Amino acid sequence: MDASPRTERRELYDPRSARRYPLDPLRWRGDDGSPLLVTPTQPAQVPAPADIETADRSLWRYRAALPLPPEAPAISLGEGCTPLLRRRWAGLEVGFKLEWFNPSGSFKDRGSSVMISALAAHGVGAALEDSSGNGGSSVAAYCATAGIDATILVPEHTSPAKTLQATAYGARVTPVPGDRDATAAEALRRAEHTVYASHNWHPYFLEGTKTLAYEIWEDLGFRAPDAVVTVAGAGSTVLGCDLGFGELLAAGRIGALPRLLVAQPANCAPLHAAFHAGAEAPVPAPPGGWQPTAAEGTAIKEPVRLPEVLAAVRRSGGTMAAIPEEDIASAVRRLAATGLYAEPTSATAAAAVEVFAARGDLPPGGTTVVILTGSALKAPTATARILEEAR
Repeated sequence: MDASPRTERRELYDPRSARRYPLDPLRWRGDDGSPLLVTPTQPAQVPAPADIETADRSLWRYRAALPLPPEAPAISLGEGCTPLLRRRWAGLEVGFKLEWFNPSGSFKDRGSSVMISALAAHGVGAALEDSSGNGGSSVAAYCATAGIDATILVPEHTSPAKTLQATAYGARVTPVPGDRDATAAEALRRAEHTVYASHNWHPYFLEGTKTLAYEIWEDLGFRAPDAVVTVAGAGSTVLGCDLGFGELLAAGRIGALPRLLVAQPANCAPLHAAFHAGAEAPVPAPPGGWQPTAAEGTAIKEPVRLPEVLAAVRRSGGTMAAIPEEDIASAVRRLAATGLYAEPTSATAAAAVEVFAARGDLPPGGTTVVILTGSALKAPTATARILEEAR
């Protein structure tokens, strides 16, 4: 890409070694195999309230904070601008950020829009992604919009609703025997020979996810919440909030970072285990290993960016909680009883609100935003089982 006032000072960098690389959307990892980030938006380029392109009903209203040159077309389906719905939950007033209002039904559309825009501007004609469902269907949707041929690798047990959606967009969906980590390993093998549009690896994906922070700031009248409660598998919502709120803080748009309160299902909680062990790297799984969970979108035993996710939570003064399967199921039913049809992965964050409140991490009177990442329409089998068990 040509240099421009928006991109000339931005680079790709490795937060582990501090090594830097040119801003290139074809590069998705460092020479030593480490995941990369884009250097932060310069404070002068972080939009003030008056600078937001409010006529654009999408995340591209914050384009000044994104690492694409002005001439690069936005590959957009109207992602972002999702509702922030005030509700009383677990005895607290919270705002549910309904990310299933994104075009493909999950928050992943934020990252896909920016990542695929960058790849399309670079002339990419075919791309590979691996996913347990939502990421794959999202990347497939944006590849279809951009005219890019998409191949999506999925674990063989992935929800049929998610693979159907990716197939409908014209993607080539390939089931991989084994679990989510086996699918990721197969993707890494294939990525040696094709463009890898990975929602877990690609640094431009997180640039789209960070617009969650910008949007919450705008939703709240241009102030930060006291806490953001989210679920994590690979941790892209955690990292997106860390990046976005960090840029707003550096630009003086907010006075402090919100605490990041992060939930994982107890059946598969490697981030939680490392966090509470005080570690900077993965810790051994419990005897018998991590178990299957209804929150299939979080079933990642070896998160690629584990050290960065832990650092983000700690930097915010946040913490983590592991949620039992029965509490996830209960949250699915309780949310549905209020009209919110959340998939089990998404409902894990709602279930965690009670845990964090009981610990004193969510004192009454604070402003709390709970990110509901995806719709139960994406997980009909798991949702049906949860509803049937309650009868």
